Amino acid sequence: MLSSLIFDMDGVLVDSMVYHAQAWIQVSAEMGVTITPDDIYEIEGANYRLGLQWFFHKAGREPVPESYDAILQRKIEIFRSIADVKPFEGMADCLRVLKDDFRLAVVTGSEKATADTFIEQFFPGIFDAVVCGEDVHYGKPYPEPYLKALEMLGIAKNECIVIENAPMGVESAKKAGLYCVGVPTYVPSYKLSAADIVLKNHASLQSYLYDILHTRQLSGNS
Repeated sequence: MLSSLIFDMDGVLVDSMVYHAQAWIQVSAEMGVTITPDDIYEIEGANYRLGLQWFFHKAGREPVPESYDAILQRKIEIFRSIADVKPFEGMADCLRVLKDDFRLAVVTGSEKATADTFIEQFFPGIFDAVVCGEDVHYGKPYPEPYLKALEMLGIAKNECIVIENAPMGVESAKKAGLYCVGVPTYVPSYKLSAADIVLKNHASLQSYLYDILHTRQLSGNS
């Protein structure tokens, strides 16, 4: 029976990826690597280790793991200086309603400092489990982040639904054996075709979630 809902954060809960992209573009330029916003959106959801490996390889250079933490701190510094992040309209209210009937979790490739800030600011007291980029060795598109969320929630694979907006996030959820709903926030919908269902936008996502809640409440009262 469905008991839990697991959300990606950037692009599903908060409209933040344009600022993440700008920060990574600036950090990459400082390393002599040229990337574009579309490059970032393609690898959205990967933790910073995988992202940095990709940046270095794109430039034909070998990764330097010893520098990863310093580069991440520089990215966080830039992000915080430019970000004006807001939750998507209606999502905070939707989560508060869902909280009464479901266990809720976040699985994000973002660093813990950033994720904690957004959750405390926009969604306090909502989530039962949070998995961030630093919490796993193999981030999205590997299944480890979602498998860790299942472990933290203490649920089986058939007890949850994942909501994702990025190709790597969908791949991660499906490799973990989970039902995945796609929302094409920053990429064309066809790039999320591996999801079990692809919705049009956040308004349709909220309608979908309220329908699930209504069905659960009806079944509980029958």
